[in-house]
Amino acid sequence: MLRTLSIRDFVIVDALELEFSGGFSVFTGETGAGKSILIDALALALGGRGDASVVREGAPKAELSAEFAVDAETAAWLDANAFQSEEGALLLRRVIDNAGRSKAFINGGAATAAQLREVGEMLVDIHGQHAHQSLLKPDAQRTLLDSQAGLLPQARAVAAAYRDWRGIAKQRETFEKDAKNVLLERERLEWQVGELEKLAARPGEWEQVSAEHSRLSHAAGLIEGAQEALDAISEAEQPILSQLSSLNQKLGKLADIDGALKPVLELLEPARIQLQEAVYALNDYLGRVELDPNRLRAVEARLDALHSTARKFRIAPEQLPAECDALSLQLRQLADASDLDALHAQEGNAKAAYLLLAQKLSKARAKAAKTLGDAVSAAMQDLSMAGGRFVVALHPIDAAACGLEQVEFLVAGHAGSAPRPLAKVASGGELARIALAISVITSSATATPTLIFDEVDSGIGGGVAEVVGRLLKRLGQDRQVLCVTHLPQVASQANQHFEVSKESRNGKTLSRIAALDAKNRVEEIARMLGGIEITATTRKHARELLAL
Repeated sequence: MLRTLSIRDFVIVDALELEFSGGFSVFTGETGAGKSILIDALALALGGRGDASVVREGAPKAELSAEFAVDAETAAWLDANAFQSEEGALLLRRVIDNAGRSKAFINGGAATAAQLREVGEMLVDIHGQHAHQSLLKPDAQRTLLDSQAGLLPQARAVAAAYRDWRGIAKQRETFEKDAKNVLLERERLEWQVGELEKLAARPGEWEQVSAEHSRLSHAAGLIEGAQEALDAISEAEQPILSQLSSLNQKLGKLADIDGALKPVLELLEPARIQLQEAVYALNDYLGRVELDPNRLRAVEARLDALHSTARKFRIAPEQLPAECDALSLQLRQLADASDLDALHAQEGNAKAAYLLLAQKLSKARAKAAKTLGDAVSAAMQDLSMAGGRFVVALHPIDAAACGLEQVEFLVAGHAGSAPRPLAKVASGGELARIALAISVITSSATATPTLIFDEVDSGIGGGVAEVVGRLLKRLGQDRQVLCVTHLPQVASQANQHFEVSKESRNGKTLSRIAALDAKNRVEEIARMLGGIEITATTRKHARELLAL
């Protein structure tokens, strides 16, 4: 459940703090006052797309925070994504600066907009004011049916199987059309792979061979230089090591007389030890380094083979092993692709796998279509469409990514008439009522704790509006329902009522929102009933609506 919403410098809102309770809450106000801005702000806090245009003019950034009560599912998501749980609360925060840069936070920890959207789908379900327009689109009708019946995972699996099948079919068709070029390409790859496999270059070999060649080609100079250094340090007539040892002995005796020489002695002794270590290392090196003309010739031949092959393939020598692997993979793929019988078999298997999934989806859709049709038809009776019927038709189509049928919503506005496509039959008001009925039914089927309806009651009035209010109030008995409305019959049913208004300050328009007490609520309902001039009659009517 949404507990609080904090908005700062968003569109025409400078600063706003709202607290929400459970049940059914409404937002009302004059047109243009900013009622839907609240929904937009919450949608951004839940990971919606935003840019610099949402920042209030003159402000450096817009900040949006929404605090929710945490249920078991949300707590598990927080743990799985390593976000700290805050004593049964979840705080989503979004900051967008006037350059369009966005930052997101979950319980104080940095998050991505995708993470906000993921957790937001578990918390809030928003039904926009233009939902009825999307009902006219076949893809939206199919998605709504699949979503209502929990078939979206199956639909995605069918689409993936279709892509696999068609990918193999396209590969087979390409081979059949261009078999000669495929054969030439295969021969070229076979020659290239044969050359590289014969060379058998190993990862890191170029660096190793280059280093060994450098050492072998300079072996004489290396031996001479190392021996000269060894002689100077320990084997000459007056070697450096002996002189340093003698000097240390003399200074040691003198340091016993004058302690001021001890620091000098302490500096010279490590030098003597390091020189002795150098003698050991030089002796070891000279024991290993030798002149080997045969090995040098072998290394030079290998170096030349690696270099000439690399030039032939127009790559660096160190890239030869990776090039061999890449070309071998291409050859294997081409060999598989050029096996027409194997391709036909793969295509048949992929098609069978697709059809199996698609047929299962078709059966599930048929069952879901009847359930949704009956539920919406029942709701239509309460929405001044007595005798009307709503039918979810499934028209067979050729195999496609969406399955084996196209979904189409049909409606019969009154008893005795045949159902016809929604776009051709329903008037604006009827379409809005049907969209509302579908929204309420689909919301009832989900476990989302907070439902938001943004002017979904547009195009409705009179007694139907009262029925709509009762529907939303009934939903509010099981979960939190927030509704932006312009209908007094709907607003009067709410447990909590917020009024949205505009004011001018320093030449700028700002939006204000206030929770209404019983007295102010009568005034707002009367305004919605009577317009600018509120009379005793409209106030009496408002009190009657609230009493109901």
